[in-house]
Amino acid sequence: MNEFSPVAGGDAIAIARVLANEHIADIVEALNQEPRETASELLCEVPFERLVEIFDQPKLNGASELVEALPRIKAGRLLAAMSVDRAADILRDLYEPARSELLGGLAPPLRATLLAILGYPEGSAASLMTTEYVSVPPDWSVARTLDYIRKVERTRETVYAIYIVDPQTHVLLRSTSLRRLIAGEPDELIMAIAPDRAPITVSPLTDSEKVAQLISKYDLLAVPVVDNGKLLGIVTIDDIIDTMISETTEDVHRFGGMEALDEPYMKMGFLAMIQKRAGWLCALFISEMLTANAMQSYEGELEKAIVLTLFIPLIMSSGGNSGSQATSLVIRALALREIGLGDWWRVALRELPTGLVLGSILGLVGVCRIALWQYLGFYDYGPHSPLIAMTIGTTLVGIVTFGSLSGSMLPFALKRIGFDPASASAPFVATLVDVTGLVIYFSVALVILRGTLL
Repeated sequence: MNEFSPVAGGDAIAIARVLANEHIADIVEALNQEPRETASELLCEVPFERLVEIFDQPKLNGASELVEALPRIKAGRLLAAMSVDRAADILRDLYEPARSELLGGLAPPLRATLLAILGYPEGSAASLMTTEYVSVPPDWSVARTLDYIRKVERTRETVYAIYIVDPQTHVLLRSTSLRRLIAGEPDELIMAIAPDRAPITVSPLTDSEKVAQLISKYDLLAVPVVDNGKLLGIVTIDDIIDTMISETTEDVHRFGGMEALDEPYMKMGFLAMIQKRAGWLCALFISEMLTANAMQSYEGELEKAIVLTLFIPLIMSSGGNSGSQATSLVIRALALREIGLGDWWRVALRELPTGLVLGSILGLVGVCRIALWQYLGFYDYGPHSPLIAMTIGTTLVGIVTFGSLSGSMLPFALKRIGFDPASASAPFVATLVDVTGLVIYFSVALVILRGTLL
């Protein structure tokens, strides 16, 4: 789809008519590239049914702002026609009094449903669920259930899973797939074709990551949300994928050493971008000042053996790289529940020999490099070049081992005190290892070079 430029009046109407025939994903992509004012103007001219389809797309950026820009009556009709979970997402991002005004214009049953969803913590299963699912009593036949699905499918989030509930208590009894339903005999009871096992369910406060793991593990298209056995709603796979993409994006931003962006990169204002990045940069810069303090502590040694300064960038980067590798691996393993907080000692026992081997490999490369440069005459390290090579090799073993251990343990420490492990950003780990790396470097140099260069 071609991009459209800022328009007004009749042009907006003409483009809106074109949009009515485009694929919904292309429309959303094009709207995301436009300023809010242009997008709002175009949406005002789009046919209402098409408007509902557009706002039902989670990838529509700034949906709450666009809804707020619509006339209140039209915005209320839009929320009522949208899927419940998507309407809740938009209302959650609205500020007062707009949120209360829009809720007040909705029918009481829908308002109660939305308020119930909004009452759950963001990121919980209940905050992502929809109440638009197919449920039937256990005494219905296959034919009656199929006939019911034909009547209600346009108002349901998904019809691929059918939930069998007690009509009196609304307790979830069984669930079955549309495939089983179609394959069943018309006069069979739906309970007879449903798998004879309890459905996989989650509680309202289950974290979205746990929901994603269950959907992936059991290959589900949706997972029911139950409270004391009662079916409250379902979380569909498309909603959980959108949530996981959003959370992964936030983790990547944090891991890069900055606050998570609230908007796409190209839509982020200049001052807002500065605000998101400046705080972390200042914190990391202040932390890096410790590196200067460490070097000042060894100023005398540097004056005696100026050749040691040549290898400071090599030492610091090797430790930082090994720490960042370990941090990345552990954060991902924690996120996928491959390991838990109680596995910290297993990780430490794994990273210790790993760091020693990796450090030895780098140390050997460093020793060979010094020996080769000395032999070929590229640089003269002086009469004590073997001792310098030994210092570099030994230091690399120590700093890579320390980097691997500290990088792997930091996410556990952060999670233990209640912080997001992704806050253990690569720059932060590198800063930590830089300071300790210098201490290790000069401590090793004092031991090996004492009586010669030092």
